[in-house]
Formats: sequence, C-alpha cells, structure tokens
Amino acid sequence: MKLNLLAVICIAVLCITLTLGLWPFHSPANEVSWLGNHDGLRFGKYGTVIGSGFFRISNPRDNSEASLEIWLQPKLIWDGGTFLAFYRPENRFQFSLHQSLTGLAVRIGAQYGQDDAKTAELNVSEVFGRKPRPVFITVTSGVKGAWIYVDGALAAAAPEFPLSAGDFTGGLVLGDSAGQPDGWSGELLGLAIYHRQLTAAQVFHNYAAWKRTGRPGIAGDERNIALYLFDEHTGDVARDKARSGVDLYIPERYQVMDKFFLEPFWTEFSMSRNYWRAVVKNIGGFIPFGFCFYVYLAAALPIKRATLVTVALGAAVSITIEILQAFLPTRDSGTTDIITNTLGSWAGVTSYKLLKPILAQWFPGANFTQQLYIPLSAYLFKRSKS
Repeated sequence: MKLNLLAVICIAVLCITLTLGLWPFHSPANEVSWLGNHDGLRFGKYGTVIGSGFFRISNPRDNSEASLEIWLQPKLIWDGGTFLAFYRPENRFQFSLHQSLTGLAVRIGAQYGQDDAKTAELNVSEVFGRKPRPVFITVTSGVKGAWIYVDGALAAAAPEFPLSAGDFTGGLVLGDSAGQPDGWSGELLGLAIYHRQLTAAQVFHNYAAWKRTGRPGIAGDERNIALYLFDEHTGDVARDKARSGVDLYIPERYQVMDKFFLEPFWTEFSMSRNYWRAVVKNIGGFIPFGFCFYVYLAAALPIKRATLVTVALGAAVSITIEILQAFLPTRDSGTTDIITNTLGSWAGVTSYKLLKPILAQWFPGANFTQQLYIPLSAYLFKRSKS
C-alpha cells in the first residue's frame, strides 16, 4: 500500500512537471490590435507582426549606410522584450532592438555556421524615461559606426559598432524576436527604413514631423525604402507607404518565425537578470522530481545506483520537454534548460541524502522514507511553482 502511494506521488510529480514545462499546450491568439483613438498597433504579451517578404538592398555595393526610425510607447517601464528584429534563416541573430527596463539594447550578429554565431550589443540607458510615454528612436549606420538618437537628440555614438545596411535586410518581425519568443508589450506608432545614413539635422526634422503630422517629412535624397504609418485601423495588414513592396501582416494566432530547435547553450547564455532567473527556476523546478523519484527508487524498491538512474530520468524528461517546446510558440527550446533541469534532479537527490541523517539524529528510530517523503516533497513542489 505504501509502495503504491509513493508510485502515485511520483506520477503526480511527473505530470505536473510536464504541465509546467509545456503549458500552454497550444498557440494562443495573437494579441495585436489597432489603436482606436489614433494610428498605431497595440501589442500584448503574446503579440507579433510579420513582414510579408524579405527586405533587399537595391545596390549591394553600397552596403554601409542605413537608418531606421521607430516611434513607440512601452506598456511598462520595468519590463523588457524585443520590439523589432530583422532575420534570415541562416542568421536569426541578425539585428534587433530591445527594451531592457528603461534602456535600449541594439544587437547584431553574424552567423558563421549552423551553430556558430558572434553577437555584438550596444546599450543606451534611460531611453524610455521613468513613466510610459511615446519615444522616437532613430538608429543610423555609416562607414564610421552607428549612432542612436532619442527624440531627435543624439543619445549614443559608437564608431566601432559594426552596423551596416546588410543588417536591415531579410525578414522583419515587430513585437517579438525570431528563433525564440521574447515578446514586448506596448504601442507601435510608426516605422521608417532608409538606405542611407541620416544626418543629425534630418533626424531632428523627421522627429518634429512625426510629432506634428504623424509621418516623417521625407526628402528625396533620404532614399526611404519602407514606411509604415499603421493608419489602416482595421484588417490584418499594415501597408508599406514607400516602395519596398513588403507589407506587414497580423497573424490570427501567435507564432515565432524560424523557431529554434534545441538552441545551443553557448548562444543562449546571457548575463541578464532574466537569464539567471530562468536558471534558478529550472533548477528549483526539478528538485521535487529528483527528491521523489530517488526515494521511490532507492528506498521503496530498492535498486542499485538509484542516484544515477534518477538523474538520467530527470535528463530524459527535460529532453522530452525541450523537444516538444520546439513546436510550442510560447516556449523556448534550448539546451540550457536540459543542463539546469538535470542539475535540479541531482539537487533533489542530494537534498534527501542530506536531510535523512540530520533528522535521524533528532528522531531516532523514525522511518523517514515514509514520514518525510510526502510532506517534504509537497513543500518542495509548492516552492518550485512559486
């Protein structure tokens, strides 16, 4: 009877672990809607807008100069996410813009092989202020590096940052990233792309025009190749007002373009707070699994090398979750989680080994396999969910 109860608890822990790793089991509705009181789009937690085709450079020899203007307002200041990304199937790290709390992160990457990517990042602090408001961001590139303007004023100059017009080609995603989900919440009010470096005077002129009329005052020599005013107010397409021929469409269901399958841990690695928070959660989430299954295998059955078997089971469950997550747009499929989940299984085994002799000294003669197993596993499982 007690053996059956332990088996039921292990099955319950396994089912809940799978549920937490795979929930939701479907693609949710795409949380993108038109603004009612003015031009623009509103993005929710799971929202994305995707280009209907690829942006291409008309003159490949002139690959040094490009500019991008985007007008947006984040929903929350103390939040983050990718609000614009260019990608190609062979290089999903190509170019992206991110909100990082009140700061802006500009990231570019070059793909040297299927699993070999080199990335560079330019960070600009205090771009979004201390409360949500519309912010006009201009990113320009030229032979002497990259410049970032905020509301028409120079915010950062990076002469060594290797941004070029080639980074503004390929597919375009708004409100999210390609490869893995990284949703951004807020309002997108306008977007323009140029195949030349805008001067400081042109940047300020366009900012003033956007503020005054809702669109830039584009001169002929600025070589505007795409302009999205988001003034349709209905339907699932935002039309390009320039000449790229690439419209933006709003999918009915949330999706991630060219989603990664088991992204390598060295490309997932980051020093960000979100990355390390996920590491801690993934380790803690598998401690109940390791604890419960080790007690069942070592004390209830028992079997030899229960530690090795328990850790191997944790790794197998984690691999299964990560493979299935590749087909779920709201979840990340990567190898970092396999490592941290396996470590969590080992930590669960270790926690039982450490607790058993300590409590045996306090309560001689007690059967801790039976008395400690159920309440402590329930406590650890509750902690992993919080």
